[in-house]
Amino acid sequence: MNRTIVVFLASMLAGQAVASESDGFIHRPAMFRGGFEQITLPANEAMGMVGVNYLVETVPNLYFGGAAYGALTGQRGGFFTAGAEVAWHQKLQSRWEWETGLYTGAGGGSTTLVGGGLMLRPHVDLLWNFGAYRAGLSASRVHFPSGQISSSQFGFVLSADAQFVQLDPLQLGDPLTGNQRGGVGFDRVRAVFGNYHGQISAQPGVNGTVGYVGFRMEQMQSETSYWGIEAAGAASGGVAGYAEFLGTVGVEMPVFDHYARIGARLAAGMGGGGAVSVGGGELYKLGGEATVSLSRNAHLSLEGGYASAPDGLFRARYVSTNLTMDLDHPFAPATYAQVDQYEGLIGVCRYVATAHKDGSVSPMEVVTMRVNRHINDTIYLSGHAHSAFLGKEGGYSAGLFGAGLHTPKLLGGLSLGAEMLIGAAGGGGVDSSSGAIISPNAYLDWQLSDLFTLRLSEGRIKSLSGTLDSQTVDVSIKFSYATASR
Repeated sequence: MNRTIVVFLASMLAGQAVASESDGFIHRPAMFRGGFEQITLPANEAMGMVGVNYLVETVPNLYFGGAAYGALTGQRGGFFTAGAEVAWHQKLQSRWEWETGLYTGAGGGSTTLVGGGLMLRPHVDLLWNFGAYRAGLSASRVHFPSGQISSSQFGFVLSADAQFVQLDPLQLGDPLTGNQRGGVGFDRVRAVFGNYHGQISAQPGVNGTVGYVGFRMEQMQSETSYWGIEAAGAASGGVAGYAEFLGTVGVEMPVFDHYARIGARLAAGMGGGGAVSVGGGELYKLGGEATVSLSRNAHLSLEGGYASAPDGLFRARYVSTNLTMDLDHPFAPATYAQVDQYEGLIGVCRYVATAHKDGSVSPMEVVTMRVNRHINDTIYLSGHAHSAFLGKEGGYSAGLFGAGLHTPKLLGGLSLGAEMLIGAAGGGGVDSSSGAIISPNAYLDWQLSDLFTLRLSEGRIKSLSGTLDSQTVDVSIKFSYATASR
């Protein structure tokens, strides 16, 4: 592709930052946004729903990104959807601003209410600009076209300014100085393998054990404090479909000449599904951890603590093993930076023959969202999220992570690749038993530009103990970008 087309695409994606900074980076305005509203379900049942978004300006005033919504109050703990949002943000006068947008997602948690799982949420917000933060009121409508939920309501919204920083495609290969965060801004990612033991179900006095897998993304606020997000799903214990999404803050202190760390953290958010007794979904965790460094960028942690759902009976001790990979070292001395390659993908996947708990088999469509981080030119790490939007029953979700490899570009901008993933899945009447799944797949990439690639995938998704064992076919668009790490 010639230089003119590359500059045009980079400018379109960079929004107001239509030119590369002198340091070789493109800076795009972005925002983290959260909100709360109470929606009305059939029979006048109330459910408090929280939403979280990360949006990036693509052209002036037009933002696009990922979003998730889930139950926080009421009696529908386990109601979750994930998807994408497009929003138009405009100043009015003085410090007043307004925003309108549309969220399209998939998931649910109650097949009777959500139908196939597709959720639409148009909204209009009125905001007051406090500087780096905005707060205001939102008017929205939550609608499941194939389900029973259709509710209009007002809510509260809060957003914080951010920047999505990536290397100018024309600067790749040039010397760079790493002095700022790139991408979404997280400094490390953790793969989590844990176990709950305690009061799990709604049967008082009956203890149980649940194994779960998940991930955490964290940003360092100082050399000893951080904040982040975490998500996990049940992989054993007979509660397939249980999932949790939380925000977390923590502190840590180096010991043994920085070869190890000890720390503590608090997490709060929402959880539910799989008959775990969480009431409306409100969930808290408090724990401590010890970490040893395997290398500069790899660490192994052991964490223990306590989890509680105040509206339900769920009370459990937990233990987890966390494998951490550093994405950046924000407080390291400025030096020449290492270039890290990332990919974000969004697409639609068909489970060709989905096995259900009632013994039936039928196709199901899911929205797929993926993030890849390259280790080298051939090998990368990958995280996937699936949420059902069309099929016999909605409410199904899955989270997977693993590794992949791909070939160099062949004739016509084509390349081949393969992935192997493990994770947890459940909900929507899908027979994934305890929740643990594996998913191998192979794909063909067709490069459309220096930034965008069309991917066609075929693979399999299989429960390790249930009857779910289906061929999968996926079509997705891949956005490639690079950041610099210190």
